[in-house]
Amino acid sequence: MDSRAQELIRQGDSLFGKKSSLLSLWQEIADNFYPERADFTASRSLGSEFADHLTNSYPLLARRDLGNSIGSILRPNSKEWMKMWPARAEEVDHESRGWLEWATGVQRRAMYDRVAQFTRATKEGDHDFAAFGQCVITVELNKAGDALLYRCWHLRDVAWCEGVDGAIDTVHRKWRPTARTLMQVFGNRVAQKVKEAITKDPYCEINCRHVVIPSDEYQGEKQWRTKYVSIYIDVDNGHVMEETGVRTMPYVIPRWQTVSGSQYAYSPATVCALPDARLIQSMTRVLLEAGEKAVTPPMLAVQEAIRSDISVFAGGITWVDAEYDERLGEVLRPITQDKSGLPAGMEMQEGIRQMIAEAFYLNKLSLPMMAGDMTAFEVGQRVQEYIRQAMPIFEPMEADYNGALCERTFDVLMHAGAFGPPDNIPEGLRGQDIEFRFESPLREAIGRQKGQLFLEAKSMLAAAVDLDASVAGMVDAIGTMRDVLEGIGVPAKWMRSEEEVQAIAEQNAQKQQAQEMLATMGQGAEVAEQLGRAGQQAGAMI
Repeated sequence: MDSRAQELIRQGDSLFGKKSSLLSLWQEIADNFYPERADFTASRSLGSEFADHLTNSYPLLARRDLGNSIGSILRPNSKEWMKMWPARAEEVDHESRGWLEWATGVQRRAMYDRVAQFTRATKEGDHDFAAFGQCVITVELNKAGDALLYRCWHLRDVAWCEGVDGAIDTVHRKWRPTARTLMQVFGNRVAQKVKEAITKDPYCEINCRHVVIPSDEYQGEKQWRTKYVSIYIDVDNGHVMEETGVRTMPYVIPRWQTVSGSQYAYSPATVCALPDARLIQSMTRVLLEAGEKAVTPPMLAVQEAIRSDISVFAGGITWVDAEYDERLGEVLRPITQDKSGLPAGMEMQEGIRQMIAEAFYLNKLSLPMMAGDMTAFEVGQRVQEYIRQAMPIFEPMEADYNGALCERTFDVLMHAGAFGPPDNIPEGLRGQDIEFRFESPLREAIGRQKGQLFLEAKSMLAAAVDLDASVAGMVDAIGTMRDVLEGIGVPAKWMRSEEEVQAIAEQNAQKQQAQEMLATMGQGAEVAEQLGRAGQQAGAMI
């Protein structure tokens, strides 16, 4: 066995061994909220019924609604939900903003290309994120190198650890491709036994691993100039199939809520709702049994008088002894039951449903209703309350999920030449860090708040001008309006550059000055004409 492969396999086994107890927790969460993914410690065969152990589907619906909301709110197809933005926006000119909008369009088209499978990967990742608080997605070029490729991997098969700065810098992933797949990906670089298996059983599975580690921790045959090294290992044959240097971490692993001392995150939704999910299953079983007893109650029969099986179904006949004296009591009668507990049980179950809904933030995913007769202050207060409630949900998703995906995609596209030669980048952007801003209910609320502040400032200035006219010069109207328009998402191509606005202002000032001069000259000519007529009249009098 290759010594490099042996050492990497040993390190990976150590990481997977430390997370073995976490798999039990994930299995329990999946059993209650995400049965399609409940194969962390159990194996499933094709055709297995996923939720045959559950009696109530509401926990599954709550997870489904939250998982679907992540994509529909943060990445809606109906609008451009992301845009590139310079880290130092105050230093960027209008030309640079236009290039960023063009580059945003290029990246969006590449991400939503059908062969990239972006929607499929993020859909799977959204539900992993909602249920387990994290997901694993890779962003890379496809085998042909002409398109992006997004893939979501099972949390069971991936282990990682953090570097000294708290960022994930080492990832080990288990992989079981077929011999045919290995030959398609790596060609003659596969082990000899894999080549032999191609002719005998091309669909036999081979245990492999993909490892990404910092280059300074990997002692290979080369001196790596990149930050990371990507290694593919055939575990069954102890063979290194590929070693390549990569500039950035190809794995995007967004984490919702972390706790100190662990590189793995948790979902605050399922942590809160797991006791209620167990409880609602038990309550549903009891209520179902009670309801069944209420509809088909247990029967009380006289032993020696019944001559056949008791048939309580529709059209059923129960034979009794003809000589039985009915004055001694009915030969077959239902047992009297107290059904008063059923409504209380239904109310308790409804309370548990509300608790699960709150645990999954289902009551905080939509903007508050704005009545038409509300004042600007009331609207502002409702928006502020929404921001306070929605911030714990959207903030980590935007930064660690959407942001990481977009930054990794930008890096792949940039080095693939999708944005053209580097010389085409405007001078104002060179050396700048590019960030991403996203359109979401949270950002819409913040942008709406900025516009509301502008309207409030305008009304206050209008009231103060009556006291002192010089107050009107306190606010830079052009700069403020530009900031408000950018905050509500107005495209840069809709607005003129600062130089163009300045030129128009100077042109208008010159026109106004010329008009004032003409008006002054007209007044002077009129005065001269009047003086001339007065002089003529005075001469005539003399």
